[in-house]
Amino acid sequence: MKLKRFCLRYYPPGFIIEYEKEGQLRTKSIDLLELSTETDPDELVKEIVKSEPLITEHWTDEVKEIIVRLQQKKTQQTHHKFCFVKVLSSHLLPLTNVAFNKSGSKFITGSYDRTCRVWDTVSGTCLLTLESHQSVVYAIAFNNPFGDKIATSSFDKTCKLWCAETGKCFHTFRGHTAEIICLAFNPQSTLVATGSMDTTAKLWDVESGEEVATLSGHKNEVLCVCFNTVGNQLITGSFDHTMVIWDVPSGRLVHTLRGHLGEISNVQFNWDCSLIVSASMDHTCKAWLSLQLWDTSSGNCVATLEGHKEELLDACFDLTGQLIATASADCTAQVFSAVTHEHLLTLKGHEGEISKLCFNPQSTRLLTASSDRTARLWDIKTGECLQVLSGHTDEIFSCAFNYEGDTIITGSKDNTCRIWY
Repeated sequence: MKLKRFCLRYYPPGFIIEYEKEGQLRTKSIDLLELSTETDPDELVKEIVKSEPLITEHWTDEVKEIIVRLQQKKTQQTHHKFCFVKVLSSHLLPLTNVAFNKSGSKFITGSYDRTCRVWDTVSGTCLLTLESHQSVVYAIAFNNPFGDKIATSSFDKTCKLWCAETGKCFHTFRGHTAEIICLAFNPQSTLVATGSMDTTAKLWDVESGEEVATLSGHKNEVLCVCFNTVGNQLITGSFDHTMVIWDVPSGRLVHTLRGHLGEISNVQFNWDCSLIVSASMDHTCKAWLSLQLWDTSSGNCVATLEGHKEELLDACFDLTGQLIATASADCTAQVFSAVTHEHLLTLKGHEGEISKLCFNPQSTRLLTASSDRTARLWDIKTGECLQVLSGHTDEIFSCAFNYEGDTIITGSKDNTCRIWY
């Protein structure tokens, strides 16, 4: 094996090793999730050299330079005040979803008007309109970090793969017998996973367009799909109150996670693939609603995080996997420690249910989207509402940060999305 080069990664902090083995170029991730400005670079370099055979003494200066650059990035101010820049209103019917590419230079919108549009973030120009679905375009995604392909799924029971530069349709994935309501690329951009109201998930080969596997194990609609950061596991969440962990290479069911009393609204792996967070809607007991943490290897529930008084509509980890945020129909968001399971913050201020939330890449801010027609920006240390992003005339159902955390897009049922710098 021969080390070729290092690729710096700011969020979450770490770097990628490119190396050659048996004539093939391969990659390995070195995660520095606990790196802080107080970390001694020399001591950390020694630990890395000791644990990673590919990194010899010859590379210590370069590794130290990477660590120092990551520490410098952490010292940069994140107290950014966002200003409304532009409203984009080319869709004829309400939007369904919004998503950035990795760099944040482009984003995409899906709509009830059966199209997906590709936008330039800086200018607000519509670059492409992806047409040919016969019904609502419901789920959309770039194949990040590459960003050269887009997947769209529709109520017409198909998923389509597009060129992000030209708008050419590479493949139409057919096989589901009901609406496709969620999708995801694996990290290597070789597979697309789709989840459907036909109770199955499917894996599709990006290169050939062929179906790789049908994942059958749920009794009701599959509402969410998520690959882990390695790409060897997929988790699906369903209306049947369960989640299933699948082995991607074989398509084998690994664990069925049971414990929730209601439909699963979202599932997500943390960065190191050790934990899964799940949020649920329980229509039989609305006095409290729980969010649960699951051990990936055993499938056991390791914590139930309680506090919301109504349904949980979304949940997510921050990029380092240290924090968990939850969104609820009770108009609040909450923040928990993923390590100690301690409740840290309750964020109050919205006057309607919170349907979507996300951390900024630096894990210092939380963005929430609400049916009260506003999005809010919160300080993760104090719980203070730093900004109210207003202007939409209907429910905001989607929100996202770009990679640097200095641009926000919000999508609304008023048929528009807004760009905030």
